[in-house]
Amino acid sequence: MARAEVEGKAAADVGASERILGSKRLNDGVLDHVQRQLPDQPFPICPECGSEKVVRAGFRYRADKTAVQRWLCKNCGTRLSERSPCPLEDSNLPSGPLKTNSDWSLNTPSSVPSKRQVCVALARGAKNLDSTAEIKTVAGEEGNLVDFAWRLKKRGLQDSTIALRTYLLNQLVNKGANLHDTDSVETVLATENFTVSKKAQLVAAYRSFTKVFKIPWEPIKTHYQAKQPHVPLESELDQLIAASGKRTATFLQCLKDTGARAGEVSKLTWADIDEAKRIVRINCPEKGSNSRTIKVHEKTIAMLKAVSRKYDPYIFNPNPRVYKDAIRTVRRKVAQIMQDPRFKLIHLHSFRHWKATTEYAKTLNLPHVMDLLGHKSIKNTQIYMHLANFESNEFHSAVAKSVEEARPLIEAGFSFVCDMDGTKLFSKRK
Repeated sequence: MARAEVEGKAAADVGASERILGSKRLNDGVLDHVQRQLPDQPFPICPECGSEKVVRAGFRYRADKTAVQRWLCKNCGTRLSERSPCPLEDSNLPSGPLKTNSDWSLNTPSSVPSKRQVCVALARGAKNLDSTAEIKTVAGEEGNLVDFAWRLKKRGLQDSTIALRTYLLNQLVNKGANLHDTDSVETVLATENFTVSKKAQLVAAYRSFTKVFKIPWEPIKTHYQAKQPHVPLESELDQLIAASGKRTATFLQCLKDTGARAGEVSKLTWADIDEAKRIVRINCPEKGSNSRTIKVHEKTIAMLKAVSRKYDPYIFNPNPRVYKDAIRTVRRKVAQIMQDPRFKLIHLHSFRHWKATTEYAKTLNLPHVMDLLGHKSIKNTQIYMHLANFESNEFHSAVAKSVEEARPLIEAGFSFVCDMDGTKLFSKRK
């Protein structure tokens, strides 16, 4: 009786084992094939570092569902597998050598063995990179773009600028242009139906390419004239700020109060804010601008203090694209509610335009606006002279014969005009 119970229990265990194994089977008995063919396979030696610390790392499957053992080197992280002939092909073909295949991703720090791979990703628009051997043997125009991107990276250009230029050059390549043949590029620019602005962008990108590779080329002329930027009203900016979420509203308020670029505000850290003195330090300037210190209103400081430290040490999400998407949504809703299409013309850079023109209208001091915006050349600031909207053309005038008389005038907002007969003349817009 006891023996029958033991035998029955053993049979039950065997049945349970089969059920468990059956639940883990792959399609059409692939697991059986794996268990039958691969357990006795010897451990290989890593072809990259020569280490014997190689472990099994799953399987890869061919189109005919046959399995090939995959290996992982614990010393250098190389993934490899043995190239075995497909049963549908000639079975007498010898097995090929071991082939490395890196699965590293750009999302982890250990996955980037060199900065060159980052530029490859920029040029190819890829999120993951293949083996280092493939990177070294990239040929044709793609290889040219990789080399071009890497040279720009070494020259200190921003990743966004590199990505834009390689994207534009890749469009020329897709149209049949040979980047090392200027006549080929000019033919594409002349025959393809590009818009005037797009053609100007392509010419600028190819001009950068010819400079990097020292290709003699006289850039063709384009008749593109930049459009005058839209300068919104302060009330419109305030409405967008009021309709936004807490963090986005604080971000927009900082744009309005500082006149900084979106990328500069997104890189603000808590250490850049001085609550007592009500100042904000722009320590990560873009486009080669100067770092600067800007005095802001109490409202801006209060809004900053109310924001959580979710992105510490940064105040905001360091990726400005998040706020570009946010303002698109907000302006569309506000434009629909207010039935005013002007809101659809507002973007993040519009806050900078508004600050610059408003400051110039108040002070008539172009060097002051230049310092506020961080420009290194006053030519970049002069555009705001024409954009400024003066509500009145009438002025107050005042004179001062000494420092004691001039000081209160300057504190009241008067600007120095000229010196006449030993007297200082000042003016202030009404």
